Formats: sequence, structure tokens, C-alpha cells
Amino acid sequence: MYVPPAFREDDLATLHGVIQQVRLANLVTHTPDGLVATPLPLFLVPEEGPYGTLYGHLARANPHWTLPATGEALALFNGPDAYVSPSWYPSKAEHHKVVPTWNYVAVHAYGPAGFFDDADRLREVLARLTDLQEHPRAAPWALDDAPAPFVAGLLKGIVGLRLPITRIEGKRKMSQNRSVEDRAGVAAGLAASDRPSDHAVAALVRG
Repeated sequence: MYVPPAFREDDLATLHGVIQQVRLANLVTHTPDGLVATPLPLFLVPEEGPYGTLYGHLARANPHWTLPATGEALALFNGPDAYVSPSWYPSKAEHHKVVPTWNYVAVHAYGPAGFFDDADRLREVLARLTDLQEHPRAAPWALDDAPAPFVAGLLKGIVGLRLPITRIEGKRKMSQNRSVEDRAGVAAGLAASDRPSDHAVAALVRG
């Protein structure tokens, strides 16, 4: 990932925070059939390995997991993003030397992808993924709420993914290369949008 110094994010806790906030990642591997990508909910175990380890699962019918991978796998986590209009820059009125851009947060996690089909490990992955998403709900659903034979049948239709992170890159492009006045204009413009995702970016631009 191309990361100019102004937008580089190296703090591991911050990178982990982005991973934990993103609800759906993309797993990409290079195979004899070319690049293959699968959207997956993944969870992070921060204390497992120097950069943490990712877990998830794929449908057994998905050929992605059966294709031999060359080199590292890549898990892509895209955080809040928003279009930035040059009309929001006060500097536009001064010199008009402004163009549109896009603000965004991205984390790329690399490592060897391993797959497993042990029922106990799969059940643990399913339970943890479910708990992470259900926890904020007033009446969270749990894997144990489903009949055991039904869950056992589901486990036969998936394979688990384990990806120990061997390197990690982060980019936080939030108008850091603009003046204080232009940043304030971007934040105000995004805050006035009808899109909730724009509001999230406005808060990040304000810092």
C-alpha cells in the first residue's frame, strides 16, 4: 500500500482498533488461478503473535481455501471513508488551486493463511464471531440458542481460517496535508452531509 509519511499509521494499538471496528474484511490470496478474494467477518486475537492473529471461516463449498496460495495472504480492513469536495476549502477562494480527494482509513494485514476443520475449533470461532456482533444488542443471540444437532450440521459446511499477522500497514488519510482552516472546512462539510459515514470521517478530521 502506498503510504505518504503524512498519512502513515504505525501505532499497533491503533491498527488493532481499526481491525476490531471493521465488520467485514476481504481475504486475498495469490493462487495458480490468479488473485482470489473473499469477503469475511474476521476477529483479532491481539496477544497471539507479535502483531496478533486473525480468525474467521469460509463456506466449505468456496474453492478459495482449496487453492494453493503463493506467498502471503492479505486481509484488507477498510475503515470510514468519504469524498472531499474542494468547495469546502477556504483556500479555494484565495487561489482556486484545489481538487477533489477522498479521505479514508485502511489497514492491510499480511501473513500465511491456514485452514482447519476441527469441529471444536470451528465452534469456538463461530461463537466468538457471534458474541462480538451480538454483544451490543439488548437481547444478544448466542450460538447455544440454536439446537446442537443443527449447529453440528452447520459446522460440516464450513472451514476455519487462521492468519497470524507477520506484517501490518496502516493509512489514515484525514486531510493532514491541508491547513488548519481547510481541515475545519472539510469537517464542517462532512458534518452537514446526510451520510452517517461522512459524519464518522468528520470526527476523524477534527482529530
